[in-house]
Amino acid sequence: MDRADFVARFGGVFEHSAWIAERAFDGNILPVALSAKWLHRALRKEFRAATDDERLAVLRAHPDLAGRLAIASDLTEDSRQEQAGAGLDRLTEIEFARFTDLNTRYHARFGFPFIIAVKGLTKQEILHAFENRIHHTRPEEIAAACHEVEKIARLRLEAMDFSGT
Repeated sequence: MDRADFVARFGGVFEHSAWIAERAFDGNILPVALSAKWLHRALRKEFRAATDDERLAVLRAHPDLAGRLAIASDLTEDSRQEQAGAGLDRLTEIEFARFTDLNTRYHARFGFPFIIAVKGLTKQEILHAFENRIHHTRPEEIAAACHEVEKIARLRLEAMDFSGT
């Protein structure tokens, strides 16, 4: 697999951050058979080695949960499927108002959207986490968001088919 193919296939694992896949390709010798575990390790290494500003840009690249991009159907396919799987595309008016309020307050407090790996969670569990994490300090929340970004990347990789690589 050449660099362009690698980046095309794995550049979206970290939301709108193909530079992570580019650095992983450039800094690693690809194994004969790629695996989700190997790729996650290589991509996570590059994410963690990035500058604070670069990691913050990755956080800012994520969409709000049940936010305006979801309403406009302007999410990446991965984000759309993840949010739909958690029922965030089927909120009641009261739930939507709660998410909107939390999204606004969270973004004002931290400067990036609330990030959580929604796969396997219910909308009630997501709201509970949202309501708890909005009280974190900024350093605590950056650490929590980075952890969730890495988890999202792992889940996305695990959902990929590696039989042809």
